[in-house]
Amino acid sequence: MSDRPLLGAVDSSSHYHAISNTSGDDGPTLPLDDVDRPIVEKRLLRKLDLRVAFLVLVYIMNVMDRTNAAAARLRGFEEDLGMTGNQFNTLTSILYVGYLLTQAPSNMILHRMKRPSLYLSSCMITWGALTVFMMPTYHAALILRFFTGFVEAAFFPGAVFLLSRWYKWHELGLRIAILHCGNSISNAFGALIASGILGSLDGTLGFTAWRWLFFVEGTLTIVAAVSAIWILPDFPSTPSVWLLPDEQTLAKRRMEEEVVAVIEHKSKPEENFSGLVEALMDWRVWWLGVALYLMETSMSFRIFFPTLSATMGYNPTISLLLCAPPWILGTATSFVVARHSDATGDRFWHIVGPLLVGIVGFMLAISTMNTAIRYLSLFIMAQCPAAFVAALTWVMNTFSQSHSKRAAAIALINTMSSAGLISSSYFWPSSWGPSYVNSCLICILASVVSIGMLWVFREHLSRCNEAAEAEEKALGLPKGFRYLL
Repeated sequence: MSDRPLLGAVDSSSHYHAISNTSGDDGPTLPLDDVDRPIVEKRLLRKLDLRVAFLVLVYIMNVMDRTNAAAARLRGFEEDLGMTGNQFNTLTSILYVGYLLTQAPSNMILHRMKRPSLYLSSCMITWGALTVFMMPTYHAALILRFFTGFVEAAFFPGAVFLLSRWYKWHELGLRIAILHCGNSISNAFGALIASGILGSLDGTLGFTAWRWLFFVEGTLTIVAAVSAIWILPDFPSTPSVWLLPDEQTLAKRRMEEEVVAVIEHKSKPEENFSGLVEALMDWRVWWLGVALYLMETSMSFRIFFPTLSATMGYNPTISLLLCAPPWILGTATSFVVARHSDATGDRFWHIVGPLLVGIVGFMLAISTMNTAIRYLSLFIMAQCPAAFVAALTWVMNTFSQSHSKRAAAIALINTMSSAGLISSSYFWPSSWGPSYVNSCLICILASVVSIGMLWVFREHLSRCNEAAEAEEKALGLPKGFRYLL
């Protein structure tokens, strides 16, 4: 096994060096012999990171639009729509049914596009408009939520794939963490925004507080979407006004260097949807999909975080304000975990650690209804989403050989993980409150099984690395590709 894992990166001086992009649409890359590469690369990454920061803003809006029903529930949303029994859980889960139907085909479409910025911005405008027009009847709201999820599904796997077309393997973990921190930031500050809207706009212009919540958040999404048309990056192969010629050339060269096993791919150009077929036939995609499904199930408390906060007995405004501090700490944890994972080249233990911390939080929540300990348990639970960041980076590292297959694998695995949010929406019925012992036990079980599956996957990759090393020694070949573990 390699003493330094080299996932998705190859020595440019070896015969593994990529001469052209396997997707065939990047075209030839100009030489950089006369360019001071470190200076140009630093400048390129700085520009890219500024645009990734805007992706975080978009993701914050995405998560706010996804979770606003939970905040609205505290101010009469459920009663005004006449919901009974599990109808609120159905309204929550129907959003993710749309996710299941759209994610994989959306990423395959995105892979073939020259201007992903236009595609993603159009999706944002559509889901923002659907949020604004949220109806005060249950069945109308159900239909709107379904179509909102149908359109929203394009964003996150699309954004992740877009990042993987610009950043190298050792740079991706931190950038995925930055993007995914939009989730934690939204959970924190979305709750603060919701508390302000719900507490101050009730009855304004004849609309209830929860209607204003949907109005304001949907409008903010539309404004961000219009800006995204000019701010979001396209692929390195698309000419960009924000890049200098040497930066554009280097961006393409970096991705050529990132393509592995080129000898296997360069004689066989990718056809439309060939990557989707390859991903569907790869058992590892399904294995990781189930593992991340269970991981998302264990993190389903995020959807009902305001409800869990309300079990401490405070009024709706205070309950929403109390949601912010745990997620602020969770955001910091994701940064630290992702940074350390990239620095060490380890993925598995950086997934297991946060999941084990989350299990401790669930056990504390089960043990007592004491207000201080319950709030402490929320802080601890909010740290486990850092595992999903490391897991998603591991997915991209593992399927790095082909852009088309990577796009399909990301979408398929993210689709299967989203299915966890559909089923787990029913794991938090109000009848199990206020302790939600059964809900926490389900989350613990899902975490344990997910850890077990990822351990099996790690052992498989380890054996693949050992076999590659043995073959190189037997044939006298230089060190080649290694999976990160």
